[in-house]
Amino acid sequence: MDIPFTTKARPDTGLYNAKLGIWLFLASEVMLFGAFFSAYILLRVGADPGAWAHGLMNVPIGTFNTFVLILSSVTVVMAWAALKAHNYSLYRNCMVITIACALGFLVVKSFEYAEKFRHYEVWMKDGRRMTGHIDYEDGGVKKHAYLWSTKTLSKKKIESIAFTPDAPNEWATGQYYPPLTKEQLEHVKKHADSDTHHHEPIAIKSADIQRLSAFVPAHSTFFAIYFTMTALHGLHVLGGAIVLSFFLFRGHKMWKADPDRLTNRIEVGGLFWHFVDLVWIFLFPVMYIL
Repeated sequence: MDIPFTTKARPDTGLYNAKLGIWLFLASEVMLFGAFFSAYILLRVGADPGAWAHGLMNVPIGTFNTFVLILSSVTVVMAWAALKAHNYSLYRNCMVITIACALGFLVVKSFEYAEKFRHYEVWMKDGRRMTGHIDYEDGGVKKHAYLWSTKTLSKKKIESIAFTPDAPNEWATGQYYPPLTKEQLEHVKKHADSDTHHHEPIAIKSADIQRLSAFVPAHSTFFAIYFTMTALHGLHVLGGAIVLSFFLFRGHKMWKADPDRLTNRIEVGGLFWHFVDLVWIFLFPVMYIL
């Protein structure tokens, strides 16, 4: 039995079933992400002065991922237009590029997450705070500590850590971190102006550490909302890639059986993909720049 209005528009709405369904679904998605953006605004406005993490995101990586998603939105439109023009070969090529962009976005995001999990902030008992990496040796191989915390120091009975500090501009301006001593500031400027940008590790006694945390959700309110929103968006990217992959690998059979139905499905998938792209266009400046 044929399901009505799968390829032809309904007389009451002017939309076929799938298109009406995707618009209703996207309306709920707008409310979902709108709630998270509202929560972000309230959390940031209500944060104590200097408590909101700022300048800790990799803007070039975020910019790259933005262009990747924009490219994928262009190619998914081209894929739909190719089907309208009865050019299945062009559709397939454009869909491959779209899915490759989606997977590329997720791979880059996974590397960005991994870097956050081995990047630390240490709160000293004297009130100073520093960001950087913790180095340790495992079987003679030097590694970066991964997902350590204050509990890790006591659990592993670590007396001191080798901490390689960053040299962010915030140290010099005092926008985020308390001012360093004159000697420490000179050391930071010296290495920030060097060609190698490598910084010497410093030994920090565990007894002098009040708190140690990687850039994970438990680090601060900023990273809690950052990981929540970007992970939710990443799941949408993954889900969209899976659906588009299904249309890519099963598309030829659908194309032979009912070309208009495949064309409509790609249009519906493209609408969802544009929404995913649009969410990131808002996420990028909010999380990385502002």
